[in-house]
Amino acid sequence: MRIVDMSALYSPSGGGIRTYTEQKLVRAARDGIDLVVVVPGIVDSERRIGSARMISVASPRFPLDRNYGYFRDDATVHRLLNELAPDMIECSSPWGSAAAVARWPGAVPRSLVMHADPMSAWAYRYLDPLFSRATIDRGFRWFWRHLAECDSLYDLIICASPSLKNRLTAQGLKRAELAPLGIEAGLFTPANRDEALRAEMLSRCGLGPDATLLVGVGRLSPEKAWPLVIDAVASAGIKKPLGLVLLGDGPARSVVQRAVGNNPHIVLLQPVKSRSHYAGIIASADALVHGCSVETYGLACAEARASGVPLIVPDAGGAFDQMAADAGLAWRAGDAASLRAALDELPQRLPALRAAALAAAAAVPSMDDHFDALFERYRGLIGSRVPRAQAS
Repeated sequence: MRIVDMSALYSPSGGGIRTYTEQKLVRAARDGIDLVVVVPGIVDSERRIGSARMISVASPRFPLDRNYGYFRDDATVHRLLNELAPDMIECSSPWGSAAAVARWPGAVPRSLVMHADPMSAWAYRYLDPLFSRATIDRGFRWFWRHLAECDSLYDLIICASPSLKNRLTAQGLKRAELAPLGIEAGLFTPANRDEALRAEMLSRCGLGPDATLLVGVGRLSPEKAWPLVIDAVASAGIKKPLGLVLLGDGPARSVVQRAVGNNPHIVLLQPVKSRSHYAGIIASADALVHGCSVETYGLACAEARASGVPLIVPDAGGAFDQMAADAGLAWRAGDAASLRAALDELPQRLPALRAAALAAAAAVPSMDDHFDALFERYRGLIGSRVPRAQAS
Protein backbone atom coordinates (compact mmCIF):
# COMPACT_ATOMS: atom_id res chain seq x y z
CA MET A 1 0.00 0.00 0.00
CA ARG A 2 1.53 3.28 -1.10
CA ILE A 3 -0.05 6.32 0.55
CA VAL A 4 0.90 9.72 -0.83
CA ASP A 5 0.14 12.59 1.55
CA MET A 6 0.09 15.98 -0.22
CA SER A 7 0.76 17.93 2.96
CA ALA A 8 0.50 21.60 2.08
CA LEU A 9 0.16 22.70 5.72
CA TYR A 10 3.41 21.12 6.93
CA SER A 11 6.30 23.28 8.10
CA PRO A 12 9.49 22.15 9.89
CA SER A 13 8.83 24.92 12.41
CA GLY A 14 5.11 24.17 12.71
CA GLY A 15 3.19 22.82 15.67
CA GLY A 16 0.55 20.10 15.77
CA ILE A 17 0.65 19.22 12.05
CA ARG A 18 4.43 18.83 12.15
CA THR A 19 4.19 16.58 15.23
CA TYR A 20 1.40 14.52 13.65
CA THR A 21 3.30 14.10 10.38
CA GLU A 22 6.51 13.01 12.08
CA GLN A 23 4.59 10.45 14.12
CA LYS A 24 2.83 9.15 11.01
CA LEU A 25 6.16 8.66 9.22
CA VAL A 26 7.56 6.71 12.16
CA ARG A 27 4.43 4.58 12.49
CA ALA A 28 4.29 3.83 8.75
CA ALA A 29 7.96 2.78 8.81
CA ARG A 30 7.29 0.52 11.78
CA ASP A 31 4.45 -1.18 9.90
CA GLY A 32 6.32 -1.37 6.60
CA ILE A 33 3.82 0.94 4.90
CA ASP A 34 5.05 2.80 1.82
CA LEU A 35 4.14 6.33 2.93
CA VAL A 36 5.32 9.35 0.96
CA VAL A 37 4.67 12.77 2.51
CA VAL A 38 5.09 15.56 -0.04
CA VAL A 39 5.55 19.06 1.41
CA PRO A 40 6.11 22.51 -0.12
CA GLY A 41 9.65 23.27 1.03
CA ILE A 42 12.35 25.85 0.41
CA VAL A 43 14.56 23.45 -1.58
CA ASP A 44 14.16 20.02 -3.14
CA SER A 45 15.14 17.30 -0.69
CA GLU A 46 14.22 13.83 0.50
CA ARG A 47 14.38 12.19 3.92
CA ARG A 48 13.82 8.48 4.52
CA ILE A 49 12.60 6.67 7.62
CA GLY A 50 12.55 2.99 6.72
CA SER A 51 9.72 2.40 4.26
CA ALA A 52 8.45 5.97 4.70
CA ARG A 53 9.87 9.17 3.29
CA MET A 54 9.30 12.90 3.15
CA ILE A 55 9.83 14.70 -0.15
CA SER A 56 10.28 18.45 0.00
CA VAL A 57 9.48 20.30 -3.24
CA ALA A 58 10.90 23.79 -3.75
CA SER A 59 7.80 25.99 -3.62
CA PRO A 60 6.68 29.61 -3.24
CA ARG A 61 6.45 30.93 0.32
CA PHE A 62 3.17 32.00 1.87
CA PRO A 63 3.37 35.83 2.08
CA LEU A 64 1.91 36.17 5.59
CA ASP A 65 4.17 33.50 7.12
CA ARG A 66 7.26 32.49 5.19
CA ASN A 67 7.73 29.38 7.33
CA TYR A 68 4.99 27.89 5.15
CA GLY A 69 4.76 27.32 1.42
CA TYR A 70 2.23 26.18 -1.14
CA PHE A 71 2.37 23.95 -4.19
CA ARG A 72 2.94 26.08 -7.25
CA ASP A 73 0.02 24.88 -9.40
CA ASP A 74 -2.12 21.92 -10.42
CA ALA A 75 0.53 20.79 -12.90
CA THR A 76 3.08 20.40 -10.09
CA VAL A 77 0.68 18.32 -8.00
CA HIS A 78 -0.32 16.16 -10.97
CA ARG A 79 3.30 15.56 -12.02
CA LEU A 80 4.17 14.40 -8.53
CA LEU A 81 1.18 12.07 -8.31
CA ASN A 82 1.98 10.63 -11.73
CA GLU A 83 5.56 9.95 -10.65
CA LEU A 84 4.66 8.50 -7.26
CA ALA A 85 1.78 6.29 -8.49
CA PRO A 86 -0.15 6.11 -5.20
CA ASP A 87 -2.68 3.51 -4.12
CA MET A 88 -4.24 6.08 -1.74
CA ILE A 89 -3.96 9.88 -1.64
CA GLU A 90 -4.28 12.13 1.39
CA CYS A 91 -4.60 15.88 1.11
CA SER A 92 -4.11 17.94 4.28
CA SER A 93 -5.35 21.36 3.16
CA PRO A 94 -8.87 22.40 2.16
CA TRP A 95 -7.50 25.07 -0.19
CA GLY A 96 -5.82 24.90 -3.60
CA SER A 97 -4.10 21.56 -3.13
CA ALA A 98 -7.48 19.95 -2.36
CA ALA A 99 -8.81 21.06 -5.73
CA ALA A 100 -5.60 20.00 -7.48
CA VAL A 101 -5.74 16.50 -5.97
CA ALA A 102 -9.44 16.23 -6.85
CA ARG A 103 -8.68 17.12 -10.49
CA TRP A 104 -5.95 14.50 -10.86
CA PRO A 105 -7.44 11.93 -13.27
CA GLY A 106 -6.08 8.78 -11.60
CA ALA A 107 -8.68 6.25 -10.43
CA VAL A 108 -7.32 6.22 -6.89
CA PRO A 109 -9.25 6.71 -3.63
CA ARG A 110 -8.45 9.92 -1.83
CA SER A 111 -9.14 11.53 1.54
CA LEU A 112 -9.22 15.16 2.61
CA VAL A 113 -7.86 15.54 6.13
CA MET A 114 -9.26 18.66 7.78
CA HIS A 115 -6.11 19.81 9.56
CA ALA A 116 -7.47 23.35 9.14
CA ASP A 117 -10.88 24.89 9.84
CA PRO A 118 -10.87 28.14 7.82
CA MET A 119 -14.39 29.20 8.76
CA SER A 120 -13.61 29.13 12.48
CA ALA A 121 -10.08 30.47 12.08
CA TRP A 122 -11.12 33.49 10.04
CA ALA A 123 -14.80 34.11 9.33
CA TYR A 124 -16.32 33.16 12.69
CA ARG A 125 -13.44 34.58 14.70
CA TYR A 126 -13.85 38.07 13.25
CA LEU A 127 -17.55 38.18 12.43
CA ASP A 128 -19.21 36.35 15.35
CA PRO A 129 -19.55 39.60 17.34
CA LEU A 130 -21.46 41.17 14.45
CA PHE A 131 -23.57 38.48 12.80
CA SER A 132 -25.22 35.13 13.44
CA ARG A 133 -23.47 31.98 12.24
CA ALA A 134 -26.21 31.42 9.68
CA THR A 135 -25.61 34.88 8.22
CA ILE A 136 -21.85 34.34 8.14
CA ASP A 137 -22.28 30.98 6.41
CA ARG A 138 -24.51 32.58 3.77
CA GLY A 139 -21.82 35.19 3.15
CA PHE A 140 -19.25 32.45 2.63
CA ARG A 141 -21.32 30.16 0.43
CA TRP A 142 -18.38 30.06 -1.99
CA PHE A 143 -16.33 28.21 0.62
CA TRP A 144 -19.10 25.76 1.45
CA ARG A 145 -19.62 25.15 -2.29
CA HIS A 146 -15.90 24.39 -2.56
CA LEU A 147 -16.11 21.88 0.30
CA ALA A 148 -19.27 20.38 -1.19
CA GLU A 149 -17.38 19.80 -4.43
CA CYS A 150 -14.57 18.15 -2.47
CA ASP A 151 -17.20 16.02 -0.73
CA SER A 152 -18.35 14.75 -4.13
CA LEU A 153 -14.83 14.09 -5.44
CA TYR A 154 -13.14 12.61 -2.36
CA ASP A 155 -13.95 9.26 -0.77
CA LEU A 156 -13.91 10.67 2.76
CA ILE A 157 -13.29 13.88 4.65
CA ILE A 158 -11.51 13.21 7.93
CA CYS A 159 -12.32 15.31 11.00
CA ALA A 160 -10.40 14.94 14.25
CA SER A 161 -13.05 16.50 16.51
CA PRO A 162 -16.80 15.91 16.84
CA SER A 163 -17.60 19.63 16.64
CA LEU A 164 -15.97 20.00 13.21
CA LYS A 165 -17.51 16.81 11.85
CA ASN A 166 -20.95 17.90 13.04
CA ARG A 167 -20.62 21.33 11.41
CA LEU A 168 -19.61 19.81 8.07
CA THR A 169 -22.49 17.36 8.23
CA ALA A 170 -24.89 20.19 9.06
CA GLN A 171 -23.72 21.94 5.87
CA GLY A 172 -24.73 18.92 3.82
CA LEU A 173 -21.42 17.11 3.45
CA LYS A 174 -22.01 13.37 3.26
CA ARG A 175 -18.51 11.93 3.57
CA ALA A 176 -17.29 13.63 6.74
CA GLU A 177 -16.01 11.01 9.19
CA LEU A 178 -14.69 11.30 12.73
CA ALA A 179 -11.13 10.03 13.19
CA PRO A 180 -9.88 11.31 16.56
CA LEU A 181 -6.15 11.78 16.87
CA GLY A 182 -4.30 10.78 20.02
CA ILE A 183 -1.22 11.22 22.14
CA GLU A 184 2.11 9.42 22.02
CA ALA A 185 1.61 6.11 23.81
CA GLY A 186 3.38 5.91 27.15
CA LEU A 187 4.73 9.46 27.08
CA PHE A 188 1.94 11.51 28.67
CA THR A 189 0.85 10.21 32.06
CA PRO A 190 0.11 11.60 35.54
CA ALA A 191 3.20 9.72 36.73
CA ASN A 192 5.33 12.43 35.08
CA ARG A 193 4.26 15.00 37.67
CA ASP A 194 7.38 16.43 39.35
CA GLU A 195 6.90 18.80 42.27
CA ALA A 196 10.50 20.01 41.98
CA LEU A 197 9.95 20.89 38.31
CA ARG A 198 6.69 22.61 39.24
CA ALA A 199 8.51 24.70 41.87
CA GLU A 200 11.21 25.56 39.32
CA MET A 201 8.61 26.77 36.80
CA LEU A 202 6.89 28.87 39.45
CA SER A 203 10.25 30.29 40.53
CA ARG A 204 10.86 31.39 36.94
CA CYS A 205 7.55 33.22 37.26
CA GLY A 206 8.78 34.89 40.45
CA LEU A 207 6.38 32.90 42.62
CA GLY A 208 6.58 30.36 45.40
CA PRO A 209 5.19 26.81 45.41
CA ASP A 210 1.88 27.95 46.96
CA ALA A 211 0.97 29.77 43.74
CA THR A 212 -1.04 28.20 40.90
CA LEU A 213 1.00 27.13 37.85
CA LEU A 214 -0.66 27.51 34.47
CA VAL A 215 0.96 26.21 31.29
CA GLY A 216 0.01 27.27 27.77
CA VAL A 217 1.23 25.43 24.67
CA GLY A 218 0.77 26.46 21.06
CA ARG A 219 1.95 28.32 18.05
CA LEU A 220 2.29 32.08 18.46
CA SER A 221 -0.19 33.11 15.79
CA PRO A 222 -3.29 35.33 15.86
CA GLU A 223 -5.90 32.57 16.02
CA LYS A 224 -4.35 31.18 19.22
CA ALA A 225 -5.45 34.34 21.11
CA TRP A 226 -2.47 34.41 23.48
CA PRO A 227 -2.73 38.17 24.20
CA LEU A 228 -6.27 37.55 25.47
CA VAL A 229 -5.01 34.73 27.69
CA ILE A 230 -2.15 36.87 28.99
CA ASP A 231 -4.50 39.75 29.80
CA ALA A 232 -6.86 37.46 31.71
CA VAL A 233 -4.03 35.79 33.65
CA ALA A 234 -2.54 39.16 34.57
CA SER A 235 -5.90 40.44 35.79
CA ALA A 236 -6.74 37.31 37.79
CA GLY A 237 -3.23 37.30 39.23
CA ILE A 238 -3.91 40.54 41.08
CA LYS A 239 -6.17 38.68 43.53
CA LYS A 240 -4.34 35.34 43.79
CA PRO A 241 -0.82 34.35 42.74
CA LEU A 242 -0.89 32.84 39.24
CA GLY A 243 2.11 31.95 37.13
CA LEU A 244 1.91 31.28 33.39
CA VAL A 245 4.60 29.45 31.42
CA LEU A 246 3.87 29.75 27.70
CA LEU A 247 5.67 27.37 25.31
CA GLY A 248 5.60 28.27 21.64
CA ASP A 249 6.94 30.24 18.72
CA GLY A 250 5.55 31.74 15.56
CA PRO A 251 4.92 34.88 13.53
CA ALA A 252 3.09 36.70 16.36
CA ARG A 253 5.95 36.32 18.84
CA SER A 254 6.58 40.07 19.05
CA VAL A 255 2.86 40.69 19.64
CA VAL A 256 2.81 38.11 22.43
CA GLN A 257 5.99 39.54 23.97
CA ARG A 258 4.41 43.01 24.03
CA ALA A 259 1.34 41.54 25.73
CA VAL A 260 3.58 39.99 28.40
CA GLY A 261 5.43 43.28 28.84
CA ASN A 262 7.24 43.44 32.17
CA ASN A 263 4.91 41.06 33.98
CA PRO A 264 7.28 38.92 36.08
CA HIS A 265 4.71 36.18 36.57
CA ILE A 266 4.37 35.27 32.87
CA VAL A 267 7.28 33.56 31.11
CA LEU A 268 7.48 33.02 27.35
CA LEU A 269 9.70 30.08 26.37
CA GLN A 270 10.69 28.47 23.10
CA PRO A 271 9.16 25.05 22.37
CA VAL A 272 10.85 22.28 24.36
CA LYS A 273 12.68 19.87 22.05
CA SER A 274 12.94 17.01 24.55
CA ARG A 275 9.60 15.24 24.47
CA SER A 276 10.13 13.65 27.88
CA HIS A 277 10.95 17.03 29.44
CA TYR A 278 7.94 18.56 27.70
CA ALA A 279 5.71 15.77 29.07
CA GLY A 280 7.09 16.48 32.55
CA ILE A 281 6.26 20.19 32.28
CA ILE A 282 2.70 19.42 31.19
CA ALA A 283 2.11 16.90 33.99
CA SER A 284 3.59 19.28 36.59
CA ALA A 285 1.19 22.10 35.76
CA ASP A 286 -1.86 22.80 37.90
CA ALA A 287 -3.89 23.48 34.76
CA LEU A 288 -3.42 23.96 31.03
CA VAL A 289 -4.92 27.20 29.74
CA HIS A 290 -5.85 27.53 26.07
CA GLY A 291 -7.16 30.51 24.14
CA CYS A 292 -7.90 29.06 20.71
CA SER A 293 -11.51 28.25 19.83
CA VAL A 294 -10.69 27.04 16.30
CA GLU A 295 -8.65 23.92 17.01
CA THR A 296 -9.42 20.99 14.72
CA TYR A 297 -8.31 18.60 17.49
CA GLY A 298 -6.37 20.28 20.29
CA LEU A 299 -3.27 18.11 20.66
CA ALA A 300 -1.81 20.01 23.62
CA CYS A 301 -5.15 19.71 25.39
CA ALA A 302 -5.21 15.96 24.77
CA GLU A 303 -1.66 15.68 26.12
CA ALA A 304 -2.64 17.58 29.25
CA ARG A 305 -5.78 15.50 29.65
CA ALA A 306 -3.73 12.28 29.43
CA SER A 307 -1.41 13.76 32.08
CA GLY A 308 -4.27 14.24 34.55
CA VAL A 309 -4.14 18.05 34.23
CA PRO A 310 -7.36 20.13 34.28
CA LEU A 311 -8.16 22.19 31.18
CA ILE A 312 -9.17 25.86 31.05
CA VAL A 313 -10.52 26.13 27.50
CA PRO A 314 -12.91 28.19 25.36
CA ASP A 315 -16.37 26.75 24.84
CA ALA A 316 -15.90 25.99 21.13
CA GLY A 317 -13.72 23.90 18.84
CA GLY A 318 -11.50 20.90 19.36
CA ALA A 319 -10.06 22.18 22.64
CA PHE A 320 -13.53 22.14 24.22
CA ASP A 321 -14.16 18.66 22.80
CA GLN A 322 -11.14 17.46 24.78
CA MET A 323 -12.47 18.39 28.20
CA ALA A 324 -13.75 15.47 30.28
CA ALA A 325 -16.72 15.99 32.59
CA ASP A 326 -15.87 18.07 35.69
CA ALA A 327 -12.17 17.99 34.71
CA GLY A 328 -11.77 21.65 33.81
CA LEU A 329 -13.44 25.00 33.28
CA ALA A 330 -14.91 26.38 30.08
CA TRP A 331 -15.09 30.08 29.30
CA ARG A 332 -16.88 32.05 26.59
CA ALA A 333 -14.70 32.03 23.46
CA GLY A 334 -13.14 35.40 22.66
CA ASP A 335 -14.17 36.93 26.01
CA ALA A 336 -11.24 37.86 28.28
CA ALA A 337 -13.61 38.71 31.15
CA SER A 338 -15.09 35.21 30.99
CA LEU A 339 -11.63 33.66 31.11
CA ARG A 340 -10.67 35.93 34.01
CA ALA A 341 -13.76 34.75 35.92
CA ALA A 342 -12.79 31.12 35.30
CA LEU A 343 -9.26 31.80 36.55
CA ASP A 344 -10.65 33.56 39.63
CA GLU A 345 -12.49 30.41 40.68
CA LEU A 346 -9.72 28.00 39.68
CA PRO A 347 -7.65 27.86 42.89
CA GLN A 348 -10.53 26.86 45.16
CA ARG A 349 -11.88 24.35 42.65
CA LEU A 350 -8.50 22.88 41.75
CA PRO A 351 -8.57 19.82 44.09
CA ALA A 352 -11.89 18.58 42.68
CA LEU A 353 -10.91 19.39 39.09
CA ARG A 354 -7.62 17.56 39.45
CA ALA A 355 -9.33 14.49 40.95
CA ALA A 356 -11.70 14.34 37.97
CA ALA A 357 -8.83 14.90 35.52
CA LEU A 358 -6.81 12.08 37.06
CA ALA A 359 -9.79 9.74 36.85
CA ALA A 360 -10.26 10.54 33.14
CA ALA A 361 -6.59 10.46 32.09
CA ALA A 362 -6.47 6.83 30.99
CA ALA A 363 -9.35 7.30 28.53
CA VAL A 364 -7.33 9.44 26.10
CA PRO A 365 -6.62 7.44 22.92
CA SER A 366 -3.09 7.02 21.65
CA MET A 367 -1.81 8.00 18.24
CA ASP A 368 -1.30 4.28 17.62
CA ASP A 369 -5.07 3.85 18.01
CA HIS A 370 -5.58 6.60 15.45
CA PHE A 371 -3.16 5.18 12.89
CA ASP A 372 -4.51 1.65 13.35
CA ALA A 373 -7.98 2.86 12.41
CA LEU A 374 -6.79 5.22 9.67
CA PHE A 375 -4.61 2.74 7.81
CA GLU A 376 -7.28 0.06 8.08
CA ARG A 377 -9.82 2.48 6.61
CA TYR A 378 -7.45 3.17 3.72
CA ARG A 379 -6.92 -0.54 3.08
CA GLY A 380 -10.67 -0.91 2.82
CA LEU A 381 -10.94 1.93 0.31
CA ILE A 382 -8.11 0.53 -1.80
CA GLY A 383 -9.69 -2.90 -1.71
CA SER A 384 -13.08 -1.60 -2.83
CA ARG A 385 -11.58 0.41 -5.72
CA VAL A 386 -14.80 2.30 -6.38
CA PRO A 387 -13.52 5.52 -7.97
CA ARG A 388 -15.37 8.74 -7.35
CA ALA A 389 -16.49 10.91 -10.25
CA GLN A 390 -13.60 13.10 -11.38
CA ALA A 391 -13.63 16.87 -11.76
CA SER A 392 -13.98 18.13 -15.29
